[in-house]
Amino acid sequence: MKYIIAIIQPDRLDSVLDRLEKKDIHLVTVTPVLGHGRQKGISTIYRSVKEAGSLLKKLKLEIAVNETFVEPAIEAITEGAHTGNIGDGKIFVLSLESVTRIRTGETGASAIG
Repeated sequence: MKYIIAIIQPDRLDSVLDRLEKKDIHLVTVTPVLGHGRQKGISTIYRSVKEAGSLLKKLKLEIAVNETFVEPAIEAITEGAHTGNIGDGKIFVLSLESVTRIRTGETGASAIG
């Protein structure tokens, strides 16, 4: 089992979710987050003074999948989030030690579904 965390641009969410759905990946948690990477935020002009914005609005997707869905999930996120511009995002894949479905008490791969 793996835990996938993806940081993407907010305007790419629908595209990513559509592609995940086509690959039968339905269990996704989406959270609005702030951060910056290499682009180091954006600059704005307020009352004729240039102010550097240090944090940008992003979305964090969290997806728990069984091993067979790892590559399809990465492909779907990459295809859906890609614009070719700085700030497209990152995908992190972590090992998932344990999962328990609260409603049924199922554990492990069957709890992910």
